[in-house]
Amino acid sequence: FGYDVSNYKDIDPMFGDLHTFDELIEHAHALDLKVMIDLVMSHTSDQHSWFAQSSSSRDNERHDWYVWSDGKPDGSPPNNWLSIFGGPGWSWHSTRCQYYQHNFLSSQPDLNFHNPDVQDALLDVVRFWLDRGVDGFRLDTINFYFCDEDLRDNPALAPELRNADVAPEVNPYNYQDHLYDKNRPENVEFLKRFRAVLDEYPAATAVGEVGDAQYGMQILQDYTSHEDRVHMCYTFDFLSPELPTAQRVAEVMQKFEAEAEDSWVCWAFSNHDVVRHATRWRLPKKHYLQHLKMLAALLMSMRGSVCLYQGEELGLPEADIPFERLQDPYGITFWPKFKGRDGCRTPMVWDAESDNAGFSSAEPWLPVTEPHRRLAVSQQAGDEASLLEQYRRFLKFRRQCNPLIKGALEGISVIGNVLSFLRVHDDETVYCAFNMGSERVRCEINTDRQLTLMEGHGFEPVLKDGALEIPPYSAAFVKLGQTSA
Repeated sequence: FGYDVSNYKDIDPMFGDLHTFDELIEHAHALDLKVMIDLVMSHTSDQHSWFAQSSSSRDNERHDWYVWSDGKPDGSPPNNWLSIFGGPGWSWHSTRCQYYQHNFLSSQPDLNFHNPDVQDALLDVVRFWLDRGVDGFRLDTINFYFCDEDLRDNPALAPELRNADVAPEVNPYNYQDHLYDKNRPENVEFLKRFRAVLDEYPAATAVGEVGDAQYGMQILQDYTSHEDRVHMCYTFDFLSPELPTAQRVAEVMQKFEAEAEDSWVCWAFSNHDVVRHATRWRLPKKHYLQHLKMLAALLMSMRGSVCLYQGEELGLPEADIPFERLQDPYGITFWPKFKGRDGCRTPMVWDAESDNAGFSSAEPWLPVTEPHRRLAVSQQAGDEASLLEQYRRFLKFRRQCNPLIKGALEGISVIGNVLSFLRVHDDETVYCAFNMGSERVRCEINTDRQLTLMEGHGFEPVLKDGALEIPPYSAAFVKLGQTSA
């Protein structure tokens, strides 16, 4: 995103006096913080020395380190694979007179994971960063590592199965069933090798990005359900434009429990690739802030881990970036219906009164917008009614509640706009209820167990005679004790 990793003044004031990566690691560990870095193994830049050598001839030492192929007899690409950023997934290279594959930009050629030497070289990269002191990795495009060795065409995807979870509606990438350019079974064997390296370093962990609209739950199960694979993956189920209603959330949770019950998911509502959810879900203006608070509590109450994207705790909307300031090639290609990802990638706003909102003394890669400046940390910190303080409050509540961190998920139920479920860990059971509607509701808890209303989470439900009264867009947490005599 345009950060210079040699100067952390451009990233976070907390690390403003640090100038090297080693200093960052040392300082973070002294604060009992963990540092995970984004590791991209599916592809390199076309400026990388590996690609320079591979593209120089058909018989050099690294000639098969990337996915190369002759074209069809008529000179067209080897198959129908598409790039997720638009156009064919193949580009012609005039030196080799062959096509090379790229799932993303043409400047990002895909590595050939069928070559064991490529795998070895990438695992050396993993060791390099672990030796530097990082605590783990966010693995980019984890299901894109291998492609079909025979380069078979992808079949068409039925129109009723298309969705915008991974790519915008205007992108023809959604028209294919991506059986052969990603999601290959060979990925699992490489992930076993990767995990073996990780296990050489105490407490190192990894979270994989699974970018797939059709097979996300199955891939999640395949990649995380055994201790010789990655620790967790995050999926795209809540990164779409579809507003999470009680019924929608229940369906996703039930599908997760049915198809990937042995796996571990990392839930997210926003990230660096999608419109911020404060804008994407078009929340009604009435109860807008309360709606965001309830959604945050829901996210942090689901079974699994949680990814919070910078600025969502401030309620940042999508920034409006004019075309002339765009940096994202994806947005430039599909403008104006799809404006790319720059609107969610603008600088973190720390101080409303400082240059560039305290992010950097120099002009950043993307501009700070005024709506963001008004929501800066300096404007919300200490205000108990703010979204920032609600996130802090609920994170503290979650840290003190083992069932929310480690517990099983049971009893998913939807009645009207109320979603409820149980989180169970050892002998502790917590009943969680979320009023996802605009009216106050009464919610019966059908149990003969003792009920204790939990506090400290920032919501104000009422428990009386075995029933909860929950305000609009609010949540309630009740500890279930022993069976009443």
